Amino acid sequence: MKPIVTKAVFPVAGLGTRFLPATKASPKEMLPVVDKPLIQYAVEEAAAAGITEMIFVTGRNKRAIEDHFDKAYELEAELEMKNKHELLEAVRSIKPAHVDCFYVRQPEALGLGHAVLCAEKLVGDEPFAVILADDLLDGEPPVLKQMVDIYNQYHSSIIGVEEIEREQSRSYGIIDGKEWEDDIVKLSDIVEKPAPEDAPSNLGVVGRYVLRPRIFDCIRQIKPGAGGELQLTDAIQKLLQDEVVLAYRYQGTRFDCGSKLGYLKATVEFALRHPELKDDFREYLRAVNHG
Repeated sequence: MKPIVTKAVFPVAGLGTRFLPATKASPKEMLPVVDKPLIQYAVEEAAAAGITEMIFVTGRNKRAIEDHFDKAYELEAELEMKNKHELLEAVRSIKPAHVDCFYVRQPEALGLGHAVLCAEKLVGDEPFAVILADDLLDGEPPVLKQMVDIYNQYHSSIIGVEEIEREQSRSYGIIDGKEWEDDIVKLSDIVEKPAPEDAPSNLGVVGRYVLRPRIFDCIRQIKPGAGGELQLTDAIQKLLQDEVVLAYRYQGTRFDCGSKLGYLKATVEFALRHPELKDDFREYLRAVNHG
């Protein structure tokens, strides 16, 4: 059966992580976790969910992302000539042959909602995923695959959520709603970064969405918030007036690589499972711990 969700939008036009400013050399999505940049993990997650069209909403100083997914003719030829077949396969696997990459420029950083709106012409009248690459989600099956499967069942927009400590609510969109079935909540409201005492629940939105195309009209109808930004949260709240929206408590672990601690945790976790590094790295950590 032909997949229903085949397109994913990657808003990568932000100004960098909260601890490392973006530069031409190192936009935040190109930060490596062991041996792959964050954007590579995100694209692999999308591909595992059946996504074949990757739409990158870029901004200034984001050319490194486009270069990363471009075909490296000279490098491939050199590796083939030197019979370095494992490295050659690794280079070729960066962008699988069945995957297409598209790029659209967000002229100003006017919020996540605006970034998503910039992709409208490439998305068309189809459901699509939105992936924030600095949320590195580790799940089996991959988290976006879990969400696409739910979309295929209910044909409703899906928002990824996780349980958070209430004192962290000022860093998240927080949802309200009623249990639909195990790990699925039917939304009645969504609030952007409320104070802990005003948070309607302890379920915070993470950087994974599967959205119906009606969201584009909703983004156009909302008013800019602080800093003149269009918030995707506000558009989802408006979407609730017309359609069912579901929140999904995904199965997996999230690493917030927009923070120093989250990035370090991801690096350690992925290094401990890397086939070439895990044994030596584990011994190193033991030595440090006992030192």
